[in-house]
Amino acid sequence: MRRKVLIVLSLLLIVAVVLSGCSGKTSSKVQKGLKVGQVTDVGGIDDQSFNATAWKGIEQAIEDYEVDGRYLESQQPTDYMANINEFVQQDYDLIITVGFLLGEDTATAAQANPDINFAIVDYAYDPTIPNVLGLVYATDQASFMAGYLAAGMSETGKVATFGGMEIPPVTIFMVGFDAGVKYYNQENGTNVQVLGTDYYVGNFESTDDGRRAAESLMDEGADIIFPVAGPVGVGAAEVVKERGGMFIGVDADMYYTAPAYKDVMLTSVMKNMDVSCYEAIEAVGDGSFEGGVLLGDLTNGGVGLAPYHDFDDKVPNKLKRAVDNVAKDLANGKISTGWE
Repeated sequence: MRRKVLIVLSLLLIVAVVLSGCSGKTSSKVQKGLKVGQVTDVGGIDDQSFNATAWKGIEQAIEDYEVDGRYLESQQPTDYMANINEFVQQDYDLIITVGFLLGEDTATAAQANPDINFAIVDYAYDPTIPNVLGLVYATDQASFMAGYLAAGMSETGKVATFGGMEIPPVTIFMVGFDAGVKYYNQENGTNVQVLGTDYYVGNFESTDDGRRAAESLMDEGADIIFPVAGPVGVGAAEVVKERGGMFIGVDADMYYTAPAYKDVMLTSVMKNMDVSCYEAIEAVGDGSFEGGVLLGDLTNGGVGLAPYHDFDDKVPNKLKRAVDNVAKDLANGKISTGWE
């Protein structure tokens, strides 16, 4: 599932959004009591990553519109269909499934229940399914920015990434990060190396695996770690904090979602799933919901970098300006991330 395919599939709902989210809305277009259910991936609702961020969008809709929002946590893959079916049996108006691994079960349930609306994070169907909205993100763009930043901040000349599982929503981050480092080298005549581009721990739950990955990569000389592995990344952050280095968060601004590690948090690659989920709820509420694809990218605020927070005074102004310029060139297509 490459970005070029997603752009071709994207039929309708790409809208202008802002990073600050959708708080403060008072529109009555979403009826009170609209039933919205979220089925998590195995990382759980408090994963400090994509499950939690998607739920944030539902929480905002609960606050703004008094929708009836609920989540069901999947402890293992066999829970996916059972959880979806529980919401189906209770006649929910919108079922949001979170994660690429739920793609098959979501399609099966949606095709069996054409009168129920579905949205799925990190999956797009080809051909599209009339009652399913795929919420996908050009995270290669924001990860490219993070790679460029990391290359400019590294003191050892080695930075690293690793993934939870070798699936497109993970590898897209890693490809973008690697390309960003290479672009920095090209622009600045340097030779910063990227470690871990083929390193996958095989899950999104084990912080022990995150520790082992970070220890191995730092033993090889990496001083900046960018895990794309949900809660696994917290284990890596612990090692970075213990040994001294810098950490790049994923999905949410981990300066806030994992504050114990904020002193090593250089930035985070933001995938604003909360905004997309909120938009899907509004579309169901006002009757405009259609199946297809909603692509979040740099042009509409769907992805981006979090603030530098405690590192703001440590990132040189020249590097900040360069990262901003890279963002502009990515948005207008002047730079390719290599994710085609």
